[in-house]
Amino acid sequence: MSTHLDRLLALGDDALVAAQRLGQWCTRSPEMEEDVALANIALDQLGAARLLLSYAGELEGAGRDEDALAYLRSDREFRNVLLVELADRDFAVMIAKLLFLAAYQRLRYQRLAAGEDARLAAIAAKAVKESAYHLDHAAMWTARLGDGTDVSHERMQAAVDEVWPYTHELFEDEPDLRLPWLSTVEDVLAGATVRRPADGWAPGGGRDGRHTEQLSYLLAEMQVLHRAHPGARW
Repeated sequence: MSTHLDRLLALGDDALVAAQRLGQWCTRSPEMEEDVALANIALDQLGAARLLLSYAGELEGAGRDEDALAYLRSDREFRNVLLVELADRDFAVMIAKLLFLAAYQRLRYQRLAAGEDARLAAIAAKAVKESAYHLDHAAMWTARLGDGTDVSHERMQAAVDEVWPYTHELFEDEPDLRLPWLSTVEDVLAGATVRRPADGWAPGGGRDGRHTEQLSYLLAEMQVLHRAHPGARW
């Protein structure tokens, strides 16, 4: 059973790694307005990560703040799901990942906002509003690509097929959230004329620190400055 600290680290790491992946789309998205939208979504995720990791550091009691947890842990110490660390092969893959993550985060934050931990509830109350926007944005692009040209439809379907197996790990700790998550996601996919993949292979291990090699590359890029100049201040 996960401890409260484990849950905070898991939520914080999901948001932090998602922010890093989304930030990589700056100047690379299909249109300038989308550059701005994705940057704002990345900042929302980063803001949630900072609050969650700060709280986790205090709860841990080992003198590690949000920066230490972000920049001075190895990949085996991160507790994010594999979904968020996957490299974005193309724009459709990024949108599929965002759709699935945002639908999950909205439900998870809704539950936490009604929880007994007042500090976590306050963090979640803010984050759930942001997650609702992220979900709307991803749903819009899923429909735009899935119900667009033959090429865009093919790419969106391929992206959903590729990412789907990694969604099962989201519900290891709270399996009862999967049914409402499916209801949301299936509605979006149906509206986008994208077929929901069959369940089958379900990779996992991220919550226990067993990650793909893609996280190592992401962390190397994210942590290099802090590790090269420890304790530096602007």
